[in-house]
Amino acid sequence: KLDEACVRYGPPDCSLGKQVCSSTSAKTYPSSRTWFNSVTITGLSPASKYCYKIVSTNSTEASFQSPRLPGDKTPFTINAIIDLGVYGEDGFTIEMDKSKRDTIPYIPPSLNHSTIQRLADTINDYEFIIHPGDLAYADNWMLRDHNLLDSKNAFQAILEQFYDQLSPISSRKPYMASPGNHEAACLEVPLITGVCPAGQKNFTDFMTRFGGSMPMTFASTSHDAQAKINANRAKQLANPPFWFSFEYGMAHIVMIDTETDFADAPDEPNGSAHLGAGPFGAPNQQLRFLEADLASVDRTITPWLIVAGHRPWYTAADTPCKPCQAAFEPLLHRYGVDLAVFGHVHNSQRLMPIFNDKLDPAGLNNPTAPMYIIAGGAGNIEGLEKFKGAKPAYVAFAYDDDFSYATITFEDAQHLRVDFVRSSTGEVLDTATLNKRHDGQFVVQH
Repeated sequence: KLDEACVRYGPPDCSLGKQVCSSTSAKTYPSSRTWFNSVTITGLSPASKYCYKIVSTNSTEASFQSPRLPGDKTPFTINAIIDLGVYGEDGFTIEMDKSKRDTIPYIPPSLNHSTIQRLADTINDYEFIIHPGDLAYADNWMLRDHNLLDSKNAFQAILEQFYDQLSPISSRKPYMASPGNHEAACLEVPLITGVCPAGQKNFTDFMTRFGGSMPMTFASTSHDAQAKINANRAKQLANPPFWFSFEYGMAHIVMIDTETDFADAPDEPNGSAHLGAGPFGAPNQQLRFLEADLASVDRTITPWLIVAGHRPWYTAADTPCKPCQAAFEPLLHRYGVDLAVFGHVHNSQRLMPIFNDKLDPAGLNNPTAPMYIIAGGAGNIEGLEKFKGAKPAYVAFAYDDDFSYATITFEDAQHLRVDFVRSSTGEVLDTATLNKRHDGQFVVQH
C-alpha cells in the first residue's frame, strides 16, 4: 500500500517536471492481496505523447498518448479484445482434454500468450483497447489440481498474474473494460456462489479494480440544447465500470452490462446463470442511461456510434442471449448504432447488419441496422469454441482455428473497417468496410 499515490509526468523526453497525487484513498477488498490507486492527470494537450512514472520504489518510466478530442477527424484504430485469460501454468497453456471446451494444441507454459504478445508487438498501431467482459478467468482456478488446497489465494494469484502479464499494454494504452460472467464470483457454478469468500463474489474485484478508472459519461460537445440535456441525464444514470460511455475522435463508444440490471439478466439471482450477482443500479437505470446516452450523440461531431457488451444475441455458436436482445436491441436500432461488439463465445465472427432476426437488405452499404462482431477468441483456459453444423445466413465470417482478435479502424466519417487478426502470426483473416452516410445530426429510427 502506498502512503500517497503520486505520478510524475512530462514531455516525451521524460523530463518529469510535474507531479500529481491521488485525491482519493487506496482501495482494497476482503481476500485481496493488493491495493488499488487512481490518479487523474488534467490539462493535457490532446493527442500528445507524454512520459510518466509512478512515484514508488519499483516503478519504471512509461509513455502514453493523451486522448483525441471529440470531433477530431484523424483516422485511428482500436482493438476489441474479449475473453482474454491468464497464461502459464494456471492459464490457457493446458493439456488436451483438460478444459471445459475444445482447445488448440498444447503450448508449453514457457511461451507467451500469443494475443498479449501481438498486442505488445503492435503497440504503436492502435490507440486503445475495449474489453467488454471476461478478464483473467480466475474463477477457473479449480481446473488446476495444485490450486485445490488453497482456493482463496489461487483466485487472487490468477488475478495478480493476469494484470501483471497485461501491464506492458495497459501501462501505455487506455484499457476500457465492462463486465462479463467470469468476473461475477469465485466459481462459475450455478447456485453455489454463496460458498465464495467475501471479496470473491458479486463482481467485487472488477468493481474495485476498474471503478476508479472507467469514465463517467462526458459532457456533450454538441451545440444542440436537447443533446446537452440528454447527455447530462446519461451522466446522472451512468454506473461505471458497469455501464458508461466516452467520446474519442470520430467515435462515441458505449459500454453496457449484459450480466445484470435488466429483465431476466443472466447473472442475477433468478437469471439463467444463477450467479447471484447484482443488481447494481435502480430498476431500469441501465436502460434509461442507454437511451439518454444514445439520444445525445451528435453525428456531426462523433459520426460513429459503437456499443460494446459481453453476451451476444446473434451468434453461430453457443446460446444467444435472448433477454439481452429483448432489453438492448430495440434501442440500438432506434438510435442508429453502427457497430455492436460482443464476446462470450470463444471464437471470432463477423455478422451482417441485422435487426429483429432479419438481415438488412442494404448490407454494408448504409444499413439502418447495426453490424455485429464477436471477438471472443483472444485465448483463455477454456480454449476455443468450435462451430458445429450450419451457420446462420447472417454470418459473413467465422474462425475457430487459433486465437484471434478484432481491430476497428475509423477511416473517416463514412468508412469504418473491421479486421480480424490471427494472434500468433499477425495474419489478417478477414476484413470488411462499413459504409455509412451519416448525413443527419441525430438519428431516431422507427
